[in-house]
Amino acid sequence: MSFVEYSDFIQDGDVAIVHLGHNSMTPVKVQHGAQTQTRYGVIRHSTDLIGQRYGSKVTCSKGGWVHVLHPTPELWTASLPHRTQILYTTDIAMVTMMLELKPGSVVCESGTGSGSLSHAILRTIAPTGHLHTVEFHQQRAEKVVEEFKEHRVDHLVTVRNQDVCKDGFGVTGVADAVFLDIPSPWEAVGHAKAAMKKHGGRLCSFSPCIEQVQRTCEALTEQGFKEIRTLEVLLRIHNVRAVTLQLPDFGPDSSSQAGPEAMEEAPPSATPDHTSLKMKTTTPLREMPGHTGYLTFATNPRT
Repeated sequence: MSFVEYSDFIQDGDVAIVHLGHNSMTPVKVQHGAQTQTRYGVIRHSTDLIGQRYGSKVTCSKGGWVHVLHPTPELWTASLPHRTQILYTTDIAMVTMMLELKPGSVVCESGTGSGSLSHAILRTIAPTGHLHTVEFHQQRAEKVVEEFKEHRVDHLVTVRNQDVCKDGFGVTGVADAVFLDIPSPWEAVGHAKAAMKKHGGRLCSFSPCIEQVQRTCEALTEQGFKEIRTLEVLLRIHNVRAVTLQLPDFGPDSSSQAGPEAMEEAPPSATPDHTSLKMKTTTPLREMPGHTGYLTFATNPRT
């Protein structure tokens, strides 16, 4: 099992995603002889998981059942243990596209946090790219190192425990893209530029407050960045459902030119029912996720 390579069967040591129901998932470290308690009963790793195909329907001890899924960055974002506020799929998709990430890209990131964006970046840049990620908090840095090893992506990432605003990313002239998710990103813009390759690259800063965006844009301009843009991504989900619409009765068609014999009343079985119409339609949810943060993108031109 790896977050960047798909496996067919569950093996001892894998991290699997147990899907309990709608919006209810939990990651499980598969270990021989271990058990996992769920509201549907116990899952015994040795007999219920190891050797089974990913995607299998597993029956628990109380008779209920769950699905065991192969881990992906999207599922990890939805089920990971939160050590910090995280980026979700809506913003992550925009970040990976606007930073022009691809297999082989070298990326610098700060801060690492819970590793939500890090896993998405690693899948995008695999198998030949590399992620240099910086985390200020020592315990969070140590924990994310453990997770990268468990998820078998540690060969694609280097984790540094330091203050990016003072010490930078620990690399110079290697990055194709830089991502900042820190309280004062304007203090790290100079280090971000130093980490980028001489032929230029892309930068993204995620900030929840517009005052942070203003100071960051000023710093980007002073450092010579171009194409500075700030945007906000809002996700609006629509539900698809079947509805029955009542049609109005406008009476007989007065424009008909048919003869008297055609005006005779047709038998009831031959008269179509036009009083209602069944159709598929979409309706937006009454509530939707609002503001998460502002994404500021900029280009470091070729020097």
